[in-house]
Amino acid sequence: MPSSSYRPRFSDRLTSRRGAWLALGLALLVLTLLFGAFSGATAPSGNAQAPQDSESAHAADLMAQFPNADRQSVLVVASRDDGAELSDADIADLEAVLPALDEHTEAPSSGPMISDDGHAALLVAPIAVGESNTENATTIEALRDSIREHSPTGMSLLVTGGPAFGADIAAAFDGANITLLLVTVLIVAVLLIITYRSPVLWLVPLIVIALADGLAGRVTAAAASLWDLQFDAGIVSVLVFGAGTNYALLLISRYREELLTADDHRRALSVAWRRTAPAILASNVTVVLALLTLVLAVIPGTHGLGITSAIGLLIALAAVLLVLPPALAICGRGVFWPFVPRPGVERSQGRAWRSVATHVVRRPARSLLAGLALLAVMSAGLWGISVGLDQIEKFRVQSESAAGLEVVSAHFAGGEAQPIWVVADAEQADDVVDVAAAVPGVVRAHPVASTEDATLTKIMVTSQYAPSTPQSLEQIGELRAAVHAVPGADAVVGGAVATDVDARAGNTQDLWVIAPLVLVVSLIVLLVLLRAVMAPLLLIAVNVASALAAIGAGAWLSRVLFDQQSLDLQVPLLSFLFLVALGIDYTIFLVHRARSESASRGTRQGMIEAVTHTGGVITSAGIVLAAVFAALGVLPLVTLGQLGLIVGVGVVVDTLVVRTVIIPALFSALGDRIWWPGARPAGASRTIAVSADSASAPAERLDGEAESTHERRERIAEPS
Repeated sequence: MPSSSYRPRFSDRLTSRRGAWLALGLALLVLTLLFGAFSGATAPSGNAQAPQDSESAHAADLMAQFPNADRQSVLVVASRDDGAELSDADIADLEAVLPALDEHTEAPSSGPMISDDGHAALLVAPIAVGESNTENATTIEALRDSIREHSPTGMSLLVTGGPAFGADIAAAFDGANITLLLVTVLIVAVLLIITYRSPVLWLVPLIVIALADGLAGRVTAAAASLWDLQFDAGIVSVLVFGAGTNYALLLISRYREELLTADDHRRALSVAWRRTAPAILASNVTVVLALLTLVLAVIPGTHGLGITSAIGLLIALAAVLLVLPPALAICGRGVFWPFVPRPGVERSQGRAWRSVATHVVRRPARSLLAGLALLAVMSAGLWGISVGLDQIEKFRVQSESAAGLEVVSAHFAGGEAQPIWVVADAEQADDVVDVAAAVPGVVRAHPVASTEDATLTKIMVTSQYAPSTPQSLEQIGELRAAVHAVPGADAVVGGAVATDVDARAGNTQDLWVIAPLVLVVSLIVLLVLLRAVMAPLLLIAVNVASALAAIGAGAWLSRVLFDQQSLDLQVPLLSFLFLVALGIDYTIFLVHRARSESASRGTRQGMIEAVTHTGGVITSAGIVLAAVFAALGVLPLVTLGQLGLIVGVGVVVDTLVVRTVIIPALFSALGDRIWWPGARPAGASRTIAVSADSASAPAERLDGEAESTHERRERIAEPS
């Protein structure tokens, strides 16, 4: 007879016959309302690279005050296909192209300007730029279509310059997010089928997570619009799919384990929910808090990514804990077909992991040294690492604007395509021009416009160095020092290269501010979860070593396999953030179970049991997450490909080496001292010999924590 004192828990109501239908119906209603409420949300289109308070940003604001501020010049660079010098007939043919350009410009086009070697010419076409690169892409494409129609025979005409670069980036992303979504869904589907060995089960978590991703896309767009945030929607989508799948794998894995001892699948699901929810919640909170540290970032895209990613992960958490369980409860035990787990069925799952864990725990020193040696070898890739890509290197696939810039750099002053802009007080403009022209590497400097009230003058400075080369970056500092020294000029230096300089400084600042905060947040979560000091400190140290090793290995692979000699500016920070935060995820999954098992088995045997029961799910989750991040490689920018490669490598090493070898070896070497200074888990003083026989001994059933007599009575009394 059921005990009259029994009170159903939340998980019981969520998975009961009636409660599951009610919960699923309520969830679908809420999703429908939210999809409708945020259906028209669109994120801001800005893509600022430098901090908002930087000198280049200030210069951009001042240049917006000049007449025709919405007008920028694109360059049409012409050269002969056979590499010969341009003839008089070629020059006449280029002059004939000018009327076709004028159909798309705000002012008459000019040129051709012939290079000193006579092998190339420039046509200058001033166009009206829109508020976004997408708007500019339409104008640039129309301009290119006209050029193709009027292009002289035997000559190549390429459109380049600042607006053309932005347009090519926007065009490269046409349909890219849809491609990323399809590739991500395909990867998750295939890996779930392999993991569950069921043609049915994979559909349930995939549908739930796909709905969460769709909702996250709309909510984050609305939040970005409300708070004027800039972010990469592709990264948010990857995080939602990756983390959501990880949570689902942990829950379903424990559900399958409980089904081997429970006759009622709803009771098994309820127990699984209670035993995994704390770990899932702790891991989610860790990553969300780590991401929220990005609000302190000065780079707009990094700042916006923190808030939007945190929103996406909270939605993924709600979907897995509140929508997935009732869906599984309704589907029943048969959703695991054809390998349906039932009580009394012999368990083969975890034998390999038990064998590995036993070997590691028996020889902790050797295992620890081997694992750390591998991380040290990987970290060697950090030697000689450089950060910062120029505009040509940022494209995974060559663009017309990048190809045009190469031609310009080969035959003209390297900075011709992207001049440096100086804004100064009009009365001191002549002095500013003189000192700017005297800076080493400056080809020419001359005023080009004044504000309507004649208080400010805009000066164009042309450098002999190609944009974003070390010489051009150093030149910006020299130029700023020179013009700042002009009394009363209040001169500021802007333009693409100056923005690059400020972006590099901003990203460096973000790295040194955010990275320590991520470690502090992760440490606090582990301190609260484990109620110890030594274990969290050691786990954080291992996590940092693993993250640095992954960045080193990823940078080396980028250099060797893809000839990418530098990492993009945001890659080190975002890689470190994701590797540490997501690595703590797996640490929580493993160590939370180890502490629970230690309550009745002791620390060393408890770690063996933890690896036995979580090794498969952590590895599956890691492979899924690594593959999902690798999907970023389908996008056209090198930045995202590098991020996907580094995080993918790091997650695989984290799951196969750190969680399987290094952490179990640490716990075995220190034993019960790992929980210092807190009280040892109950039963931890019990000595349990780790022998070869333990590898084949059947595992004692634990519900993730020691089950008290009162809990057993509740479980027996609970109605089915």
